[in-house]
Amino acid sequence: MNHKFRKAENTDVTSIWTILQHAILRRKEDGSDQWQDGYPNVDVVQKDIDRGAGFVLVDGDAIIGYCAVFTNDEPAYANIEGKWLTNDDFVAIHRVAISNKYLGKGFAKKIMTSVEDYAISNRIFSIKADTNFDNIAMMKIFEKLGYIYCGEVYFRNSPRRAYEKVLATNNTPND
Repeated sequence: MNHKFRKAENTDVTSIWTILQHAILRRKEDGSDQWQDGYPNVDVVQKDIDRGAGFVLVDGDAIIGYCAVFTNDEPAYANIEGKWLTNDDFVAIHRVAISNKYLGKGFAKKIMTSVEDYAISNRIFSIKADTNFDNIAMMKIFEKLGYIYCGEVYFRNSPRRAYEKVLATNNTPND
């Protein structure tokens, strides 16, 4: 396989939305409240792409998975009940979803490590993320990849477990 992590394009919206619809259904089948309130939806995906925040992991032309990546842009993270590890620049990752065809093969971890590479290439050394309290699979991925539980954040009045991973120390003096 020839995997590539790239910005999503408008032509990817239909495939991304199909992946997210399957992920929404999987969360429901798992008995989760996460993503059961009309979010995310196709408009959210289009906004991600329009903002340059939508990313896909691909194998040739096939989209394996999707995520949204924001730099210093997650208002909910300012109101954490707990404490972040850093207060520096950060990348926030949201809406990680893998195509049904590629489940159970480590691609969610591959997306997460691709986001880490993206952050480092932009000289950002913190990744912040959150997940629902009942999303055991995502919590295990965070744990395996060295993310630290920092507290709770709220989205649409619903608590989420908040995590941060410090990628490296930026010891470069300010000019």
